[in-house]
Amino acid sequence: MRQGLTRWVGRGTLALLLVASAGCATSGEVRERHPDDPWEGFNRKVFAFNDVVDRYALKPAARGYRFITPDPVETGVGNVFSNLGEPRTVLNSLLQGKVRNASIATSRFLINTTVGIGGLWDVASRMEITGQEEDFGQTLGTWGWEESRYLVLPLLGPSTLRDTGGLPVDMYAYPTTYVEDDEVRMGLTALRVIDARAGLLDQEALIRGDRYSFIRDTWLQQRRFEVNDGEQGEDPFASEEFDFDDADFDDAFAE
Repeated sequence: MRQGLTRWVGRGTLALLLVASAGCATSGEVRERHPDDPWEGFNRKVFAFNDVVDRYALKPAARGYRFITPDPVETGVGNVFSNLGEPRTVLNSLLQGKVRNASIATSRFLINTTVGIGGLWDVASRMEITGQEEDFGQTLGTWGWEESRYLVLPLLGPSTLRDTGGLPVDMYAYPTTYVEDDEVRMGLTALRVIDARAGLLDQEALIRGDRYSFIRDTWLQQRRFEVNDGEQGEDPFASEEFDFDDADFDDAFAE
């Protein structure tokens, strides 16, 4: 699993893995201003810059990486970086009062680091020990900052003001930050980004119409889903307090 591997190709494009379809305007249609994207003009310029970097640097590197790397090795590399993200989930789960999820993440980290040999094998998932990823942006959402303005960051990609404020905490919660050797740390970061990008090559076919709008809308939808722990709101027809009266049906079909 490639869980939260990088912000640049991560949340902006990783949403495409989870959203199989999404409506978006074609380039020939008039686009209405998105209420969560008041800085669309600025964001589009940054998006265009990021797209050039991806097209001429990141994407070719990801294709080369996929070409020379056997599938089992690529899966193992993704598992390692996913495993290194578990401490971040532990910290943010505790900050949100989710003790059970923190316990699950701790178990996953210990099992995959030991039995899974540094996380190369996701043994915990095979044992059906699975939880929910958490980061500091989600923590801020739990603390009350539920909605935030959309913001595209240079190189890092889609975000919000809230999630941007959480980046430093997430960075310090990721183990590779504490690798003292600069070359090793930068090499691991580069591998992490390229491996994540390689895992998304097949999902680009999902993009329809205006790339910016599609990625923004799917990212915001997925991010809202994460912050709300998957809650989509209450269904009045599923509420126990919603009672039907037989007389209502009699009146409806009286004619």
